[in-house]
Amino acid sequence: MAKPFQVSLAPEKLWQAINPLSLYQPGAQFGFFNINLGQTPRPDVEQEILERVGSYGRQLGRIGDVLDVLMDHLDQGKLTESERDTLTILRGQLAEVRKIKKSAART
Repeated sequence: MAKPFQVSLAPEKLWQAINPLSLYQPGAQFGFFNINLGQTPRPDVEQEILERVGSYGRQLGRIGDVLDVLMDHLDQGKLTESERDTLTILRGQLAEVRKIKKSAART
């Protein structure tokens, strides 16, 4: 006897194995959003850097701190107007980051 026509919007088996260690792998599903951390030839090294050195935000913050110091000691007289504008924009962004961090520390 032939099977009757049937439409299914869900798979027949509704189960999923959950491995908590896989949550931090590139491309893992976080809630409703997919976070793609990009391709890296050594994800194990990338993960170790994040765990032992710091998050991407922390690493960028340190780089910003260093750039602030270097800009303080830079002879801007040798720069073009466009280059000075670029530094001014960066200083403004770094100041905004400091402002947000200071505000967050109070709460």
